[in-house]
Amino acid sequence: MEAYMKVKGTWILVAVILFAGCLSSEAGYRPGIYEGTGRGYRGPIHVRLQTAAAGIEYIVIVRHQESRFPGAAALEELIEAVLEHGSTDLDVVAGATFSSRGFFEAVEDALRKARP
Repeated sequence: MEAYMKVKGTWILVAVILFAGCLSSEAGYRPGIYEGTGRGYRGPIHVRLQTAAAGIEYIVIVRHQESRFPGAAALEELIEAVLEHGSTDLDVVAGATFSSRGFFEAVEDALRKARP
């Protein structure tokens, strides 16, 4: 019985350490305003975003050369999706694959600058 309790206590300790490691590895950001650039279908996509310690507060597209439809329309849709999910780990917008990838690249470029 004593050996069982020792093993059980060890597993609980391991679980606590792993859980604490997961919490500390979450992406925290330095609060501030950051800019990033990605390559869209027709040229560079420049974004500006504001971060708080917990995540992204807003995203603005500063400049792009994408066509009004589907490129620019996809960018507006993606801003909402990234803010809602707090991540760029999303699907691209159908018909605007390169514009979507360029937007994600621009956001990630800005977020790299925001990471401590």
